[in-house]
Parts: sequence; structure tokens; C-alpha cells
Amino acid sequence: MTEATATRKRGRGAGGGGAARRAERSAVSFETAKYIERNIPNFEVLNEEALAVIEANAETILEEVGVNFVDNPAALQRWRDAGADVQGERVRLPKGLARSLIKTVPGQYTQHARNPERNVVVGGRNLVLAPVYGPPFVRDSAGGRRYATMDDFKKFVKLGYMSKWLHHSGGTVCEPTDIPVNKRHLDMLLAHMQLSDKPFMGSVTEPSRAQDSVDMCGILFGKEFVQENTVMTSLININSPMTFDDVMMGALEVYAANNQACIISPFIVGGAMAPVSVAGTLTQVLAEVLAGVAYSQLCRAGAPVIFGAFVSSIDMNSGAPTFGTPEASLVTYGAGQLARRLGLPFRSAGSFCGSKLPDAQAAYETANSLNMGLLSGVNFMLHACGWLEGGLVADFEKFVMDADQLGTLHQMAKGIDMSEGMQAMDAIREVGPGGHYLGCAHTQANFKTAFWKSDVFDYKPFETWEDEGGRDTRQLASARVERLLAQYQQPALDPAINEALEAYVAEKKASMPDAFI
Repeated sequence: MTEATATRKRGRGAGGGGAARRAERSAVSFETAKYIERNIPNFEVLNEEALAVIEANAETILEEVGVNFVDNPAALQRWRDAGADVQGERVRLPKGLARSLIKTVPGQYTQHARNPERNVVVGGRNLVLAPVYGPPFVRDSAGGRRYATMDDFKKFVKLGYMSKWLHHSGGTVCEPTDIPVNKRHLDMLLAHMQLSDKPFMGSVTEPSRAQDSVDMCGILFGKEFVQENTVMTSLININSPMTFDDVMMGALEVYAANNQACIISPFIVGGAMAPVSVAGTLTQVLAEVLAGVAYSQLCRAGAPVIFGAFVSSIDMNSGAPTFGTPEASLVTYGAGQLARRLGLPFRSAGSFCGSKLPDAQAAYETANSLNMGLLSGVNFMLHACGWLEGGLVADFEKFVMDADQLGTLHQMAKGIDMSEGMQAMDAIREVGPGGHYLGCAHTQANFKTAFWKSDVFDYKPFETWEDEGGRDTRQLASARVERLLAQYQQPALDPAINEALEAYVAEKKASMPDAFI
């Protein structure tokens, strides 16, 4: 199906008509950079012998130790039918079974956005950037640390839409605690669909909520389009070590059955949920991913899946997770190699830090984590901006600071342009010894695009900076948050689709009492 055909089909299936055309003509759009296409090599830390050892050890774990699929009789039956040894809730996989099953996973796929210009291709040498996911708290310089609300959530969606270097709207950018647990997914999905036209994630907190996500996408894109195309990439965490619970697997079953992509991601805190050694952690990660991805293919062969690896180390004194560490980087680099050998898209890294504020610690740890993600070959980077305090907090200032720095990943990924013009031989001849390049023809032709420039940082002389209030980076970021929100204009949505989405949400909410657990 061509992109133009897909667009027309969505228009007919989801309302279309004159109202849709008028909405399209009046749409306001902000520039978003295309997903990153790497022109630099991946950084590899494991040789062939090491990779073979880890792969063999992972197969041994699956065969001898096994994994648990808890409170999920249907999953256990699927495994029995596939030839696994099932004893109680423990599933042991014969060597080679998981690898055989995952052969049907596509090496890359397109996630469609309601604006086709925002579509992303996940896999290959591409990198898609998505914001922070899951914090129950938010923070900004004005209000401090507090429980997140739906108003906070909407602000983050707007900031994500306005951020040039962010390709994806994400999912639970923060957890709106002022909305009942059993209903908040509806409001969050509606916000992503109305306030942004970038791709987004679905709910995974209960299988019926995953189905709501599919149903709402059916309204937005058209039911037939959803069944034939991927419109959501959603996060399925494994309860490491080696436990697959019924909630996450139930959501996975819904998404796989409907051809929607899932990130199968072990949740690793080294020393607590995995061995303290890098090699041991990589072995467990691979075993868990093999089992999870294989199970997705038992639900529907060919369903798109991502090899996930969320990795942190642990402070052995406090028990707190630590980020931006060498060990986490080594695991991520190694996991990228393992993912590529399996032919699977890879998810890892993000703007990880353990700091309580967007300070120097946050900056160091985040820079380490973002660069690690670029160099390790990550294809889908969740938590790319806004992460604070070990993932407990989504911070508004850090969101725009991180989103700005994602531009450096785009620039680095381009590699070195070796075209004749960029060899600059004419410039070197023109300037000669002892001259300068400020006025030469090559500089005049290229100065606007030669260097990446931050939209947050201050490059002014000291005197100017002091006269303007001597603002630090957090203050500059706070001003940018206010400016972006003031400039925000909602992308147009076909009124018929909008009305149908709001009616679906209202009906669903009315069908059940509020629940806060």
C-alpha cells in the first residue's frame, strides 16, 4: 500500500469529507526532523567468541532454568503446543525453539502517525526518539516536585509536539494521578491523538486498556488500516529475573493479535534483578528477550517486536539505581550486538540520570546515556528527554534541555561529509598561510548550516549575559518551556473523528465506577 493510498484510505475510514479537507487546509504544523539515519558505525565491545558464549549460555538458561508465565493458562497452553516443557508455571524451552519462532519478526517496520509526514521507520540503521515514560511525579522551577496531573500530561504532549528533534509523542509521559486509574489511559490516549500528530504508544496496564487503545486507533485511522498497518509501539516490561506476568503478557497478546508493535524489555537493575557482572546480565537479558519475542510470535506470527533492554546498575550502599555508568554502557553496547545478530530492532538508552534536579550530575549522566544509545545502534529510544530522579520525575525544564540536546545526536549520526565541496580545498587555497576563513567564499556559502546550535544554551559574551540577568541553564530552559507553550497551536483533526473519539471516551468512562487502585 503506497503512502498516498494509505492516506486516502484513512480519510474514508475515519470520517473524511469536506470537514477533513478544511481541517487539513487550516492545520498548523511545526518542523520535526526526520528520524535519525545513522551514517556512523556502531560501537561493538564483544568479539565473535564472546557473543557465541553468551548466546549458548542464554539457550542453556531457557532449557535448564526456564522462565515463569504466571497467572496465564492460555500462555502455558501455547507453549505446550509449541513443544516447550511446561511444569506448573515454569516454561523450559528446548534449545533452538525460541530462535526458530522469532524468525517471523520483521527486521524493521513503519509506525504510522495521523500526519503521514511524521511516520517513523523502526529498525535498520534508524533511530527514533520518544520522551520519558511513566513518572508519577513532575517537577518545574515554579512548582517544585509534585504528583502529576492531567494538565501536566497535556503540557508534556504539547512540548513533545513542538520539539523539533523528537520524533514520537510517547505514551505515559507522566502518570496523571488526578484521574482514576481505570480511566486515565483514555484521557492520555485522547491527548496524544488531539494535541499532537506524531506517532504515540498505547496502554499496557491491563489487557482491556490495550484493547481500548486499539479501538481508539480504529476511530483515528480506520479499523481496516489498523489491522493492516502498525500505528502503535508499546512497552511490555519483563519482571526480571525471568518472570512474565499476566498483565504485561495480556497487553502483548492484544497488540500482537492486532498487528501492533511491542517492545519486549527486561527491567534490569544490575545486582538486584540480574547478576552484577556484565556478561551475566547480558546472558539473562538475551534469555528473557528470546522467550518474550518468541511468545509474541505464538500469539501472531509476523507481529512487529523490538528487542528491549532497560539497564541500570545499583548503588550497593543505598540500593538506589544508578545511571550513566560504564557497566550500563557495556551492557547496552553488547545488547545491541545481540539484537543485530537476531535481526531484531533494538530499544535501549535514554536521558537517564539519578539526580534530583536538572544539575551537573543530571547533565553528565544524561550525556553518557544519550551517546551510549546513539553508538550502540538503538532503533527506538524511549525516555529520550525529561527523565529525572531515576525515572520517578518528569521535569519540564529537563524535558526541553534534553530535547534540545537530541539535536547533537542527529548531527553526530550524519558522520563526516566527504563530498568535494566539504573537502574545502578551494577554501584552503583561497585563505593560504596566516589568513582567516571568516570571509572566504566557502564559509559564506556554508556558515548557516556548518555547526549545530543549541536553542537553549547561552553563547553571549559575559557582559551581555550579566546584563540580561545572568540566567543559568535551568532558568533559560524554564523560559523556553513558557515560550513553547505560548506558541503552541493544536494540529487540526477531522471534526467527525474528534467527536467520535470523545464519544468513545465518555461512553467508556460512564460504563465503570472510578477506581484508584
